[in-house]
Order: sequence, then C-alpha cells, then structure tokens
Amino acid sequence: MSYNEYLADRVRQRLKGKGEIEEKKMMGGLTFMVNGKMCIGILFDKKSEEDKLMVRVGKLNYETLLQLPGSKPMDFTGKPTRGFLFIGPDGFDSEDDLYFWVIKAMEFNKLLNP
Repeated sequence: MSYNEYLADRVRQRLKGKGEIEEKKMMGGLTFMVNGKMCIGILFDKKSEEDKLMVRVGKLNYETLLQLPGSKPMDFTGKPTRGFLFIGPDGFDSEDDLYFWVIKAMEFNKLLNP
C-alpha cells in the first residue's frame, strides 16, 4: 500500500455528503474525485518518508496558500504544477488543519464545470 489508510479515512469522513465521491488509485496514492473532478489525494513520499496531501486549489489563491505550514508546490516531474499543492504532515496533522485543506479543495472543485 502506498498511502496511509488512516489518513484516507480522515479525508473520507470530511468529504462525506459533499457530492458524488469516487476514489481512484493513481500517482502512487489515492485520489478523491468529487463530482467527476480531481479534488484531493493522499500519498506516501518515499523520499521524505512522509504522508502528503495533494490538494487541487486552482491558481487564484495558489501563492497565498503556498505560504501556509506544510505547503509546497506539487512537483512529480521536476516542474511544479500550478494550482496543485503538496501538504506535509505539519499542515494536516490536526483535525482543523485537515478540514481547512478539504474545504480549500472543495471551494475550487465547485468552480469547475460539470
């Protein structure tokens, strides 16, 4: 397993009732699709040996959100993907912090066309 099942359950609980949720194994982790759109994911980073969130926040608030604890540009290929963030454990360990990132992902998800 390449992701933390406990973290997956925490995310599932926060997404409950937020729309049509589908889970897909991709990018070495688990991605949660909300209403058919990639929203938030989890993975285990072998390099840092940490669990991470992948949060789709869009480009509008990207720079501001990048300044928050645990937040880094999402980078799988050597080139950051703007609009997506990796969040390290110090950014989601508390329940309030995890909820914050789920809300940010859902806010952007609602802006996307169906």
